[in-house]
Formats: sequence, structure tokens, C-alpha cells
Amino acid sequence: MNKNQIIEKFKEILEPYVQNPEALENFSEESDFINDLKINSTNMVDVFLDVEDAFDIEIENAELEQIQSSEDAIDVITRKLEEKEKLSNS
Repeated sequence: MNKNQIIEKFKEILEPYVQNPEALENFSEESDFINDLKINSTNMVDVFLDVEDAFDIEIENAELEQIQSSEDAIDVITRKLEEKEKLSNS
């Protein structure tokens, strides 16, 4: 899965949680969850549960605490998918 595919899938996951549809249309890796997308902290838990299900990965709590922007999330998802691929190829 390439980065563009990850970003598109991530946007699909975010869609039900974004309060302002225009914000999702203007989505970029720099989008901040709270300030730009208006996703509250309670919904962020649900977003990342959905991310884990959709990408079949597990994100540790310590990693979740470090995620502030979409770019952070995409980086974590990408890294987890790469780790998963390496394990399956071993």
C-alpha cells in the first residue's frame, strides 16, 4: 500500500468524525485533528480504533499520545504497515 492509498483510506475513516465537511475537502498531512478537522478527543479514540481495524495494525498507547496531526498519524500507520510486512516476509 503506497502513501496516497494510506492517505485516502485514512480520510475515509475520518469522514464520520469531522464536524465540518469543508475541512475534510481541504485535508492535508498538515491538518490538525482538533483545530482544523474539529475532531474532539473522545472521537479520536474511535478514529484510531477504526484505523487499527481498517489497516489490521495495533497502535500502542504511547504512540497514540504522540499523534497530534494527520501527518503524525500517517507516519505511524505507514511504519506499522512496513513492520507488519517485514514480519510476514520473515
